Amino acid sequence: MRATSPNLQASPFHLGEDDIAWVLRIKQRLAGPQRLAQLFNVMLDTAADASLATLRRLQPGAITQFTLGGLMPAVAAAQGVLAAADVPVLVSGDVEGGSICLDGTTPMPNQLGMAALADPQLYRQALQVMVDEARAIGIDWTFSPVTDVNAAFRSSIVGTRSFGAEPQRVGDLTALHIGVVQAAGLAATAKHWPGEGFDDRDQHLVTTLNPLSLAQWHEVFGTLYRRAIGQGVKTIMAGHIAWPAYARAMGAEGVEAYRPASISTLLNTQLLRGELGFNGLLVSDATPMGGLTSWSPREAHLPEVIESGCDMILFSQDLEADIAILQRALADGRLSEQRVDEALTRVLALKASLGLHRRPRPATPTEAELRAQLRTEAHMRVARRAASASVTLVKDTQHTLPLNPQRHRRITVVTATADPALTPFAPPQVLIPDLLRARGFEVRDYDPADPPTPDNTDLMLYVMAHESLMTAGAIQFDWRRLHGPIWHAMRRNWHEVPNVLVSLGHPYYLNDAPRMPCVVNAYTCVATVQQAVVAKLLGEEPFVGGHPVDASCGRADALY
Repeated sequence: MRATSPNLQASPFHLGEDDIAWVLRIKQRLAGPQRLAQLFNVMLDTAADASLATLRRLQPGAITQFTLGGLMPAVAAAQGVLAAADVPVLVSGDVEGGSICLDGTTPMPNQLGMAALADPQLYRQALQVMVDEARAIGIDWTFSPVTDVNAAFRSSIVGTRSFGAEPQRVGDLTALHIGVVQAAGLAATAKHWPGEGFDDRDQHLVTTLNPLSLAQWHEVFGTLYRRAIGQGVKTIMAGHIAWPAYARAMGAEGVEAYRPASISTLLNTQLLRGELGFNGLLVSDATPMGGLTSWSPREAHLPEVIESGCDMILFSQDLEADIAILQRALADGRLSEQRVDEALTRVLALKASLGLHRRPRPATPTEAELRAQLRTEAHMRVARRAASASVTLVKDTQHTLPLNPQRHRRITVVTATADPALTPFAPPQVLIPDLLRARGFEVRDYDPADPPTPDNTDLMLYVMAHESLMTAGAIQFDWRRLHGPIWHAMRRNWHEVPNVLVSLGHPYYLNDAPRMPCVVNAYTCVATVQQAVVAKLLGEEPFVGGHPVDASCGRADALY
């Protein structure tokens, strides 16, 4: 089944006659490599990027903004690409919160932390701050919201990036997110099609599976995506996720039932376009991910991304070489001119729907001008409120809280953070020990050679700072790594010394430590959340965060 040309007057584009004329005029003008370049979204960091000259020459359809080399160099690099372009360039980024953030922006809880808020209007205010700052940096397309569901608690990639385990809550907050983002003039993206969260693996490493039956899928993800489409979400991201039940129902056999959505005509063209009626732009997830590269070589699957229904290819490490792959596929028939035309039409229509063709060429702001729009006091007030409202008390069976320097003066702390190589966007910094020291506590690091006992410790505090991040593989409470080998790993001292576990990320540590007597889930490792955690541990603020997931992991003994 082949997709039909998009209806540019219909949702989500809503183009007028002048806008449509612009789309058709640009389509007619583009030819050769620059025509195919419009189908790529290229990752960009700083002006020192060796590919910058190539990007200015080939003019990709979109760039994704990162700030790994600093905010101003990244903004200058993006503005350089935009200024050289004959056709407006989309600038995308991940406006999710948490560790996935841009340098210099206001720190906010991640999606799971936002789902813990009792008042969704506070999320609206926090999201508005995030969107305003993204616009200041130059972003007009966000790869959010994550519309996945926390069904498999062992998942290291969905965990803190989703709105939780209840599809209704996921749908409500997805709708709120799309509404705020698109009312501000940005394009939102529902991801990861056809739905992630029931497989505990990471599609950055392997093609993951949606194991739901047809009826189950329609009840969960069918409802979520129909609602997002009905709301007018402009883009959807196709994941490297297979849905075998649907593929088999449509006649797929053998390994073809496990074809990832990013290169599946059945899932993209027949289901998403045909059955669900999505008329907007479909972008693939990042093509260097293991969930796609493990399926086939780039020469084979890159044309399939477009031919199977996606309109834009996410990320290219060599744009010139990738364009050549598409040219060869056009020549030998693996890629059709019709699909290229449809994809190009949607790329240009998205730009027109955002008014990019009517905007003046951008001028790079000074650092002072840009910084004045980021982390303002008003923005930080919203961030502190959201952080405080997100922290959840899971249990306190020994009534350890609140802490005070008289009863708990000597604290032995065990900290664990994500591998910094996994968190280039925001390397986690555990601030809680220093915050406690500033409140009059004596805090020492855990030493297996001098383990905590009632003679040297009044409280044992575990602080785990690991949000869901790409390629982590698995996140767990690893007694061996935290305590040391063999006898240390087996020792539990909470009958002698009060124990408290604070998670600044992954909310499922009770699977490995079900009898931990006091557990706080704070979901996010940003400074504002850590400050709120300390205030709550000391009884200065109440715990008001809700429970977006089952922190007990379905294990009844973890409740006690």
